[in-house]
Amino acid sequence: MNAVHPKKLLLSKWTAVVPQDREKHFLVSALVQPEPPEATLAWVEIEAVHSGRARRIPWRELRDATRWQQGWR
Repeated sequence: MNAVHPKKLLLSKWTAVVPQDREKHFLVSALVQPEPPEATLAWVEIEAVHSGRARRIPWRELRDATRWQQGWR
């Protein structure tokens, strides 16, 4: 399990363990703010470095070491 704190996610770098569509390296480009604002963070937007394509994922998915590694490798 990757040790991740939601307040430190913005602009963090991640490597997909199993790349899809030649996308391996990602950057957390945005934190999707919950409604109401005092609720806990649930989603982040990650952007593929190679293609620039962005997608929204649950931030807790980044804690799964079988899917993500912290940093670019």
